[in-house]
Amino acid sequence: MSLIKSISGIRGTIGGNPGDGFSPLDVVKFASAFGAWTKGNNPNKRCRVVIGRDARISGEMVEKLVLATLQGLGMDVVNIGLSTTPTVEMAVVNEGAQAGIILTASHNPKEWNALKLLNEKGEFISGKEGLEVLNLAEREDFCYAEVDDLGKVVEKKYFDFHIKAVLDHPLVDVKKIKAANFKIAVDAVNSTGGIVVPQLLKALGVRDILELYCEPTGHFPHNPEPLPEHLTEVASLIRREGADLGIVVDPDVDRLALVCEDGSMFGEEYTLVAVADYVLKHKKGNTVSNLSSTRALRDVTEAAGGNYYPSAVGEVNVVEKMKEVKAVIGGEGNGGVIFPDLHYGRDSLIGIGLFLTHLASCKMSTRELRDSYPNYFISKNKIQLTPEINVDQVLATVGEQYAHEQVNTVDGVKIDFAQEWVHLRKSNTEPIIRIYAESKSEEKAEALAQQIIKDIKKVAGIQ
Repeated sequence: MSLIKSISGIRGTIGGNPGDGFSPLDVVKFASAFGAWTKGNNPNKRCRVVIGRDARISGEMVEKLVLATLQGLGMDVVNIGLSTTPTVEMAVVNEGAQAGIILTASHNPKEWNALKLLNEKGEFISGKEGLEVLNLAEREDFCYAEVDDLGKVVEKKYFDFHIKAVLDHPLVDVKKIKAANFKIAVDAVNSTGGIVVPQLLKALGVRDILELYCEPTGHFPHNPEPLPEHLTEVASLIRREGADLGIVVDPDVDRLALVCEDGSMFGEEYTLVAVADYVLKHKKGNTVSNLSSTRALRDVTEAAGGNYYPSAVGEVNVVEKMKEVKAVIGGEGNGGVIFPDLHYGRDSLIGIGLFLTHLASCKMSTRELRDSYPNYFISKNKIQLTPEINVDQVLATVGEQYAHEQVNTVDGVKIDFAQEWVHLRKSNTEPIIRIYAESKSEEKAEALAQQIIKDIKKVAGIQ
């Protein structure tokens, strides 16, 4: 069993002993800590919290535990039930709530669940705030309400609200999408995307929808992370049925992957690239992605007259940088599109609306659109070090060896070469260095990664 306590929330595998797995006691403990932290930040208010969940099997149990815990703290709860991460984020703001909790382990397998923690802006709490919540949990410094002060629960649905916000945005052109007469396959891995993505597509005027794994049962039919090796069935469906494209989302619908009409992958890295390309054609400005994301976003941004800025890895860091540089769009290379006009969170629904408008406007096939962008390949590797090795010192030394190149040390070490880059990051929990290398071909990306691995081994004294 696993229980991971981090500044971004609490997640773990269902079952086991308290403190080892994500047991009911752990759910109550960390929900209590977050509730107490929220109340402490709003001492003169009766606090309201929005909660929503994905469709995983443990979701209903965790929902009941969180609801009862927040009620017990004297907090009112707006429960929007089966939902998505971006929908909960938007609901927090619309409800004027002081916080939000999303019950989802995102792309993790079915045995996992988690509490994702939101502030009053519907954004993930910061690292400093997360640490405060963890400290409260360790101290178990909670004070529950007396009987007359128990919280109240209101049940609401929010998908219509979210879909309307997508449809109402001026860059989403329903007429163009409808006129394109797309046939679209959807793989929602039997979670809440199976409810909302077809609903959104119908609202956008798409009449021919092929639904694959769109029953929100929580029984994931394949690994729920939308990587190419997990998307063979939807690719086969697209080819067999002559679909124009495929749309794939993870269980909480904050990551969007696309599949071309020939069954090839558009590439998670290129979801943001394509959407940003469209947005920048109509709205001049800057973009942001994390340091491990493709250089193609920088290319399309600069071609449109904007400036590209990298951030440390993690949605909180991307959002912080986007606000700092007033980015018009940003996100992460895992298919996470952040469009500030709606909210500062990864959102597959607005990503779908913008991408389909772009595809309908350019009058290309999905494959042709993908081929219109600079072609990069990313090689992902890791190297295990022994516990006595000073990982920070190893990274610093490798960075110094390449001081004649463009080196960024905001998050690990990123070395930008003329035609390629490599990003080295250490694990926070074990002596591992992750190596991400991008170049113009798979062979060149792999060669760069292997060269850096050799450098690391030499510095660390590993044979």
